[in-house]
Amino acid sequence: HDLWRWLYSFLCMMGCVRSCEVIIEDIITRMQDDKTGGVPIRTVKSFLSKIPSVVTGADIVQWLMKNLSIEDQGEAIHLGSLIAAQGYVFPISDHVLTLKDDGTFYRFQAPYFWPSNCWEPENTDYAIYLCKRTMQNKARLELADYEAENLARLQRAFARKWEFIFMQAEAQVKIDRKKDKTERKILDSQERAFWDVHRPVPGCVNTTEMDIRKCRRMKNPQKVKKVSVSFWICFIFFNITFLNLQIDRHCLKMSKVAESLIAYTEQYVEYDPFITPAEPSNPWISDDAALWDIEMSKEPSQQRVKRWGFSMDEVLKDPVGRDQFLRFLESEFSSENLRFWLAVQDLKKQPLQDVTTRVEEIWQEFLAPGAQSAINLDSHSYEKTSQNVKDPGRYTYEDAQEHIYKLMKSDSYARFLRSNAYQDLLLAKKKVSVGKDMLASICTS
Repeated sequence: HDLWRWLYSFLCMMGCVRSCEVIIEDIITRMQDDKTGGVPIRTVKSFLSKIPSVVTGADIVQWLMKNLSIEDQGEAIHLGSLIAAQGYVFPISDHVLTLKDDGTFYRFQAPYFWPSNCWEPENTDYAIYLCKRTMQNKARLELADYEAENLARLQRAFARKWEFIFMQAEAQVKIDRKKDKTERKILDSQERAFWDVHRPVPGCVNTTEMDIRKCRRMKNPQKVKKVSVSFWICFIFFNITFLNLQIDRHCLKMSKVAESLIAYTEQYVEYDPFITPAEPSNPWISDDAALWDIEMSKEPSQQRVKRWGFSMDEVLKDPVGRDQFLRFLESEFSSENLRFWLAVQDLKKQPLQDVTTRVEEIWQEFLAPGAQSAINLDSHSYEKTSQNVKDPGRYTYEDAQEHIYKLMKSDSYARFLRSNAYQDLLLAKKKVSVGKDMLASICTS
């Protein structure tokens, strides 16, 4: 059981959601199998009604201890709570998805609602569910306060298609009314438990918010910083050797991820001092600062010029590269794009008392009607920037800057790499580098 717990924690940490699901679902299937000594599922008589298909928390804990060889009762409760947090078992009396070692009644979730079905519900699905609840038996399925607030918010958000949502809810209610009362009661509780996982009660932990499938579909994912190439080599080796899996049918294969990391590694290998010794020497481990002097020089080395071809970011962050790119744009009479981009970058570093003045200067130079260096913006970016100028700040031109960046990257940057200016500079530095190598070899001989 220690190995199982370690494996579960490890897979969760690595984001291997599908592997965790397979393990949990195998346990749940065995729990419900009467032939192999599963947890006893029974119907319990209440005051004036019957509670069908329930098990107690104590029964689940005892089964886990017996069948998974768990000696510590607290360990079994912890494991059961991990399973309950994913919605595979749920209490019928409240919305708190934890396991208690007592007579609290629990019910197993239907396989249709298991996470392995990869059904990620939308807000429209939630709206239909809440709307359907308002049409059913109010004494039994009355909305909680937070659900009523969610319903009101969704009704405002989907005002234009609320009639369609209401019709779908009505159709589902009609189908449900044709089912047996006991079956309908069980299905209602299972559907409620499904939404307790995906739209939890305020204050409860949302176990789905760190799902790797959702992280990939975020509109503005946080950019991952590029770290040392040696780190990527270790990372690739670990993943290929020990995991070698396909994350999910919605995600990229691990092989594709590894290919992109290997390509990045091969491209930047000569720029990582951990792998390729720096020339003439590494100033971090010696007293020779010649490398820093070379990097600050206005005469770029062949290695620096070659790096400009990796991406436009490499050109823009190198002062000499920016100058060369600006000269090229001036020759094409489109230097206003880069000058605007640089002006916006400078605006972000200005003291707060100078921001308003600088925003106005940039507007008059690049965006105002009849501006001396007018830039080409689409209507959406121009309208949004015009609104931002009314309340100036350091990020007033963020949308316009992004549009100009994409314009330069897709058009001007590609032509710059093909231009004679860049090619001549690259070849000239290459010849110098080769000449120095030949001279060194002659002197050595």
